[in-house]
Amino acid sequence: MDQAGLLVVTAGVLLVLCGLFWRGRIRRPFAPSRAQAAQDRVYARELRRAADLAIAAARRQAAPDEPAIIRVDDVIRVMSTHFGRYPVPRALAAAALRERFEAGGCSTDCVTDAYD
Repeated sequence: MDQAGLLVVTAGVLLVLCGLFWRGRIRRPFAPSRAQAAQDRVYARELRRAADLAIAAARRQAAPDEPAIIRVDDVIRVMSTHFGRYPVPRALAAAALRERFEAGGCSTDCVTDAYD
């Protein structure tokens, strides 16, 4: 009976240690370059989302017969207030705004300074 109990306790401890090892491995990549690449993907996704939010806000604020005016500064403001990212390089914000501007078909009812 004592050997069986010791075997069960040892197996339980090994399972807990394996669980801790695998859990830490999933959360933290081994290679710093992989971690940086993951952060870059998240940043780019947040930047595109901020451009979409700025476009939507400008469209809501525009009068029915006027074009929506979307500025790069609006994207930077959304990134800092909504996502907590500051400072945002103006060139990256302009590139994201251009991308979302073209993808959203905004050329018919919007005006932007992202091309300046």
